[in-house]
Amino acid sequence: MESQVRGGTRWKRFAVVMVPSVAATACIGVALAQGALAASFSVSGQSFKVTTDELVGTGFSQYGALDEGYTLSGQKTVHPVAVSAFKSATIKSLCQSVVTPNIPVLGNVSLILRAGQGAEPVEAKNLYIDVADLNADATFTNIDIGVAAKDASKGPGMKGGGEQANPYGFAQQAEKAVLKDVKQTAWATTAGTFKLSGLKMSLSTGVKECY
Repeated sequence: MESQVRGGTRWKRFAVVMVPSVAATACIGVALAQGALAASFSVSGQSFKVTTDELVGTGFSQYGALDEGYTLSGQKTVHPVAVSAFKSATIKSLCQSVVTPNIPVLGNVSLILRAGQGAEPVEAKNLYIDVADLNADATFTNIDIGVAAKDASKGPGMKGGGEQANPYGFAQQAEKAVLKDVKQTAWATTAGTFKLSGLKMSLSTGVKECY
C-alpha cells in the first residue's frame, strides 16, 4: 500500500565566549562527519530551518509531543511538535541553518551547515526530528494511520527521556517514507549515529538561511 502525500555584552567578552564555542562546534562537526558521535541538535529554545533534496527513511513513525526550551532572555517556552522518527535514513543535500539575532556589535549571526552534497548522502540511525512546520512531496509504503504512539512498532519507538508525549496519543507509522524537496522548521534533532559526508559549516553576519 502506498500513499502520496525556521543585552549588553562587550565585543571582547563576546569574542572570548564565541571563539571557543566555534572551535568546539568545528571539532564536533569533524567527528560527526567521521561517524564517531551520536548527535543532538537543540538550539537553546530557538527553531532552525532544514532543507534536503531527498530523505529516504525505513521504519518510520510520527506522533505529537511538547518541546521545552528557553528564549535568549532566559524565559522558559513550550512548543508543540510532531516527532518524526526513523530507524534509519539517508539524506541528500542537507542544509541546516540557525540565526542568532541582535548580538551586540555584530547584529544577526547565521550558522549554516551543509552535508551530503556529493555522491555520499548523510546517514542516520535512530533519527528523531521535532518538527514545527513541514513542506515536502512524500510517499509512504505500508502506512498505518491512527495507532497509539506506544504501539507504533515499525519505527524506533518513542524517544523517551525527558520527552513530553502521550503514549496513548495519535500516531502513524510506515515501513518506508520517501520525502522529496523538503523544507521544514524544527526545534530539535537527535540521532543514535549521524554521519555527515562532505560537511561544510559557515558562520556569517546577517540573516542567511537554507530557505
